[in-house]
Amino acid sequence: MDGRKRTEFGDEVLEANILNIKREPGDGFESVIIETSRGRVECRYYAAEETDKALVMVGGIGGEFDTPADDLYPRLCTDLLESGISSLRVSFRYPTDLAEAAMDVLVGIEFLKGEGTTEFGLIGHSFGGAVVVQAAHNENSVKTIVTLSTQSLGISPISNLAEGVSVLLIHGDEDETLPSGSSVYAYSLAHEPKKLTVYEGAGHGLTEVSDEVYKEVKSWIKDHLK
Repeated sequence: MDGRKRTEFGDEVLEANILNIKREPGDGFESVIIETSRGRVECRYYAAEETDKALVMVGGIGGEFDTPADDLYPRLCTDLLESGISSLRVSFRYPTDLAEAAMDVLVGIEFLKGEGTTEFGLIGHSFGGAVVVQAAHNENSVKTIVTLSTQSLGISPISNLAEGVSVLLIHGDEDETLPSGSSVYAYSLAHEPKKLTVYEGAGHGLTEVSDEVYKEVKSWIKDHLK
């Protein structure tokens, strides 16, 4: 882990240095606080044994450790351990700033590299969908990304992801916050391998189809992060 990350967001270039990492036991996870030159990034780490694969999960502008689809993220974090996949949930320092949020994800990835991780999957909900696309555009170790009810603003780098990076896009057709057309647009820009699922009757949080989303995302990650 070199402790330094750099990200490009349009014409904006951000840099961050990791200064210190504090780790404490939590409830089923390890609380990880990463002090950087841009501020403190708080994470929850679910560590699988002897693995080089990990997921990074982020929410939307609600901030903290929010999750869509009836606790989708903690469910995945726990259940994927048996498949040898670690997980890191990241809380944004500034949950409305796309460039800073992408940096938070990259800082999390840098921490995981220090844990021996070499291959990454990223999952983001709403605003976080664009965040993980931006992060994947700046990190060549990302193998797959999943967006849930993504916004379209900031999504265009999905067309420039490295060859072979797979993309799963999920949306509800009754999303009143961000229309499903946002995911349709992102799908049109993405390269293969890619998949778009629009769930009938589901809103922005995908609560109505939480079990279906859980099964689809878990299956996708197990197939594409191996």
